[in-house]
Amino acid sequence: MKKLKITFNSPVVLTFAAISFAALILNYLTAGFSNKLLFMTWHSTLKSPLTYIRFFTHVLGHSGFEHFIGNMAYILLLGPILEEKYGSYVILGVIAVTGLITGILNYIFFPNTALCGASGVVFAFILLTSFTSFKSGEIPVTFILVAIIFIGQQVVEGVFVRDNISNSSHILGGIVGSAIGYNLNKKS
Repeated sequence: MKKLKITFNSPVVLTFAAISFAALILNYLTAGFSNKLLFMTWHSTLKSPLTYIRFFTHVLGHSGFEHFIGNMAYILLLGPILEEKYGSYVILGVIAVTGLITGILNYIFFPNTALCGASGVVFAFILLTSFTSFKSGEIPVTFILVAIIFIGQQVVEGVFVRDNISNSSHILGGIVGSAIGYNLNKKS
């Protein structure tokens, strides 16, 4: 009988989850200070270098364990599949581009709202996953259904539900995942 071994199968996704967990613990230990300093984008001065860093790092911060677990469940489920198909650099790019776009647009259009969490990355992964069986010249029905269900839900909630959830980052993450998925797969 062959011995089983544990493998580090998805380095970008596992590292992202580990850093996010460390950021969560640090946030608890500092009573929220570390999130505000590094893991949350808010309308801070453009003269501060940290403003630009937070455009990327806000996806690592989470408001609590429930928020963290909800995002990491999707990321750890979908991320390894995507990293295997597209490679580590592409997945790192998806995370970085999603963070940058959601961070900048939140800064510009929602100056009174702080943003933290990997929800935009989750939605990018969800829509990117629906492109895994994409063939040139075709639009998968799964993509259409996922887009209608997930993006539609965010639009409805954004209009009718007042909560602490950034529906715009979910929608933007979905758009990023869709655009990257389409562009990656139309070439193959």
